Amino acid sequence: MSSLDGARPARNGGSHLSGPSISGYEGAMSTAAPSRFERIAFLSSGTPEAERALADLVGLYGNVGAEQADVVVALGGDGLMLQVLHRFMGSGKPIYGMNRGSVGFLMNEFSPERLRERLAAAEASLVHPLTMKATDVNGEVMNARAINEVSVLRSSYQAAKMRISIDGTERLAELVADGLLVATPAGSTAYNLSANGPILPLNAPLMALTPISAFRPRRWRGALLPDKAHVKIDMLEADKRPVSAVADHFEIRNVMSVEIAMDHATGLVLLHDPGHSLDERILREQFGY
Repeated sequence: MSSLDGARPARNGGSHLSGPSISGYEGAMSTAAPSRFERIAFLSSGTPEAERALADLVGLYGNVGAEQADVVVALGGDGLMLQVLHRFMGSGKPIYGMNRGSVGFLMNEFSPERLRERLAAAEASLVHPLTMKATDVNGEVMNARAINEVSVLRSSYQAAKMRISIDGTERLAELVADGLLVATPAGSTAYNLSANGPILPLNAPLMALTPISAFRPRRWRGALLPDKAHVKIDMLEADKRPVSAVADHFEIRNVMSVEIAMDHATGLVLLHDPGHSLDERILREQFGY
């Protein structure tokens, strides 16, 4: 798979990645015709299983460079899908994943047959990433985006101590916990769910604010926030309680404050087979056990 340098976080307040207006994504979602997907770029996670699938699919459908493709087909698991989504963030290029990994919540079932017909019939889901602005103890500012969640995590044996403000108003003066995360609807079934956070329907205009192993206040279980909210997390006693901020797979250590918001100007188009859309998967997950 080619380099993912385009997804690296930006320093000193710079823009992480610029994206076109949402209307471009709506156009991409409304033109799912067979001719749209003539040029396919296949990307593999590099595992033996994914490499075998890559060889089979390239033999059947050919392969073009990702920048020239009408659609990108990712072969691997959810980890690869997140990397591919970050790489093509802001491009308007639809992404169709086929599971050659271990989890595959974001992926479709693998089959080399009738791929163009499956792409033409696929249902599109539009998701928006979170923006993270993290300031470390030296005053350096770094920006990144997250598709699933932004997490603030303790980095030592001591619990993190945090203050939470929403839209400039202090809402929790002190939270002592292993961490805290803000999840998108698309990411609400990932780390957020493991931390006993709520599952959000994909089209819900919400974000989940979920504590991780809260010590004080013990009964605080988090909050549901409107997706236009601006969240600020300030670290208390940061010198003796070091904390890391993580946007999906980008980690920034020794942070003093983290600001989080949803980027409505940037969208990502995921394609799924009929009856297996991301919205349907999130709904089914609520009735799993």
